[in-house]
Amino acid sequence: MLLNLWSCKIIFDYIIGLAQDRDNTRSKPYVNMNTQSNLPTIIVPARIASSRFPEKLIQKVEGKPLILWTAERIKKIAPEFELFFAVDGKKLKLILEDAGFSSIQTDPDLASGTDRIAAANLEIKASSVINVQADEPLVERKHIDSLVTALLPNQTSMSTLAVPFTQESDFLDPNQVKVILDSQGYAMYFSRAPIPFYRDAAEMWETKVKPLKHIGLYGYKASFLEQFCSEKAGRLEEIEKLEQLRALEWGAKISVSVVHSPTIGIDSPEDLIKFETHIQAR
Repeated sequence: MLLNLWSCKIIFDYIIGLAQDRDNTRSKPYVNMNTQSNLPTIIVPARIASSRFPEKLIQKVEGKPLILWTAERIKKIAPEFELFFAVDGKKLKLILEDAGFSSIQTDPDLASGTDRIAAANLEIKASSVINVQADEPLVERKHIDSLVTALLPNQTSMSTLAVPFTQESDFLDPNQVKVILDSQGYAMYFSRAPIPFYRDAAEMWETKVKPLKHIGLYGYKASFLEQFCSEKAGRLEEIEKLEQLRALEWGAKISVSVVHSPTIGIDSPEDLIKFETHIQAR
């Protein structure tokens, strides 16, 4: 535990160093207005690297980088929320700040988006945070509201979303994460494997209770973020490559709100083309 606390100190020292190097336009400390309204702060983790689609966040759609489509979408649908981007380098930072958005540069070697948000929040000091993915340019207001509501109970450390599967091929796809819930709506487990296992395959589509697809948007309380960055990755997280399993392994309660429409993420060049077609059809 001492080593893990030391890791958090390293992250803190790293951010302080970046704050001191910030140019004159960013020299004043952040004032988080949402602490006065009790609204969570939206922090978007953003990194330039992507194994399936390298540098996707700076790929242009109608002349505009993808990350700015997401930034402008969030600003449009949730204007009363403070918005920050936790970035992994100067390339994204310059794009965002030139367009008038606030960003905080974080260590590019952080293990996950939640680690990146935890590092950024050491500076922002929000009491609660909503995590919208940088490659979700069509996120909806109802997704954000569902995260906020699910985060409210005292015993809840973290909130997230799920949507019922409608096709068996999607359910069997390891890139589409599944979640199973207890009777109170808290996550029991997340997996890339098809869970729960239906011994009678036909029953999966006949029952009113469909298997659930996890949507990778999150809400966090600040105390949870502080603990998250002090805990090392658990064995299940390392096996499945799912950061939310770290929280489950040390007993955090993750409240899951079931919604009826998924988000549309950009995970491949083909997805980017589909998004561009959607924009042009508006």
